[in-house]
Amino acid sequence: MPCGRDDARPFGAIDILVNNASAINLAGTLETPMKRFDLMIGVNLRGTYVCSQACLPHLSKAENPHILTLSPPLNMDKKWFAPNVAYTISKYGMSMCVLGMAEEFRPVGIAVNALWPRTMISTAALQVIPGAEPERGRTPEIVADAAWHILTSNARENSGNFYIDDEVLAGAGITDLSRYAVALGSDLQPDFFLD
Repeated sequence: MPCGRDDARPFGAIDILVNNASAINLAGTLETPMKRFDLMIGVNLRGTYVCSQACLPHLSKAENPHILTLSPPLNMDKKWFAPNVAYTISKYGMSMCVLGMAEEFRPVGIAVNALWPRTMISTAALQVIPGAEPERGRTPEIVADAAWHILTSNARENSGNFYIDDEVLAGAGITDLSRYAVALGSDLQPDFFLD
């Protein structure tokens, strides 16, 4: 059955991969059961690696192939590790995949980038974060809009970057971010891993 841009490509073609699945457990080492540790490593790090590996043969045939991983810039400040070592390791593992795969896949023209929100994003995940106040966040649309700008860029010229959502939009000339606010005028809560 045909699909795609010109109705000549069969189902099964892959132009982009977004590694967005993530498991979270913000707890100290003693409070993190091994089952939860394995889940975070399995979903976050292993999931990113496995999906990227599985999509690689298909992406290599695409005109403008991109892998975009929702993971933070690498910041080795101990303050990001101490409260929740397991979660930080799992998210930074995703970022390390971006770093390595961007260079590994550069010769075949597959872009590999990371995207992370400047502020907390009001999603269902906030229900498991102690003290999270959804009204101090932005809507998921800011991440989606930033992702669109990245994924429509030239893959051969745009790889190996750790993007922050508002910086991507500013680079595209979008500086009024009020439409993304959950509550206009609220003091926005920064996301993890950003100073």
